[in-house]
Formats: sequence, C-alpha cells, structure tokens
Amino acid sequence: MKEPTPEAVRIPDKKYFRIGEVSSLVGVDPHVLRYWETEFKIIRPRRARSNQRLYRRRDVENLLRIRALLHDEGYTISGARRLLSGRDVRQRPGPGEDNRAATPAGRLALIRRELESILRQLRGGRTP
Repeated sequence: MKEPTPEAVRIPDKKYFRIGEVSSLVGVDPHVLRYWETEFKIIRPRRARSNQRLYRRRDVENLLRIRALLHDEGYTISGARRLLSGRDVRQRPGPGEDNRAATPAGRLALIRRELESILRQLRGGRTP
C-alpha cells in the first residue's frame, strides 16, 4: 500500500472514522492498525454497537505520526512508544533543523561532520 506523507493527508471533517477509512488515510493495512492499538496506548478507538472500531480524529492524527516515526524516520516500536509518551531523552530536531539524525546512518553522518569540524579547528582551520 502506498504511504502518504503526513503533511499531504487531509483528514475529512467528521467525528468518527471506520477502520477501512483510517487504513486508507494512514496508508497501512487494517491489521497493522489493530496491532498498533496493542502497542500504543494513545490509540483507543471506540466501539460501535456493531462492535466496529470507530477512530476519532485525534486517533487518526496519532496514527499518522506513528507511521511517520516507524516508516519514515526509522524508529522501532519501543522507540516510537518512548517518544510519544515523552520519555525519550534524545532531542528531536525542530522545524528547519537537520532531521537526518533520526536514522542510524544520519546520526553517523552527523557525528562524522562534527568530528571533521573539530579536527579542522585543531589544525588551525587548515584542511588535510
């Protein structure tokens, strides 16, 4: 299933969404949504009389954020859970800042650039 970017998703103006609608909006299969409900306490859909899941707008927004963390930024489920619960000690980049540090390869590249900068300073601004 093609994954929409969170910024590109326009959530319809309604109170409740069924699992099929949410699946289309978030870009994952319904079984993934059901699994994420077990892993993330912030996702708690209500149940209709027919026992169908009814997601609120806040649930859809949180699911879009979860998908972005897991699929786009490379977080593990436990890492995303910590981040969403506010227990993540790492600082996340703000708007306009370098977001590549969210992935292991991005963190390594950032560390390398910082080390090269320190080396240049130690050499008095000369490059090797």
